[in-house]
Amino acid sequence: MRARIYQPARTAMSSGAAKTREWVLEFDQSEARDIDPLMGWTSSSDTQTQVRLRFDTKKEAIEYAQAHKIDAQVQEPHKRKPNIRPGGYGENFATARRGAWTH
Repeated sequence: MRARIYQPARTAMSSGAAKTREWVLEFDQSEARDIDPLMGWTSSSDTQTQVRLRFDTKKEAIEYAQAHKIDAQVQEPHKRKPNIRPGGYGENFATARRGAWTH
């Protein structure tokens, strides 16, 4: 059994960090999917791909994989730099603002 351990990225529709702090152990496909000739749906008899385990830390996920003899590959997350504006959002509505307020 092959699996990968990773930290999920935030969704494209959100700027929040919900569900991105935990680590996920996800199994890889062991066999190719079949296409149903009548409906065109894809299916597989491999049920391991439906399993997704969540852990608080990377260390816990690695220890679980080692204890259950799972060949796991760890993918480190790509951290982005925080976008911190001087003054923050409240600066848009400051009364001591110099210059005209335009959109």
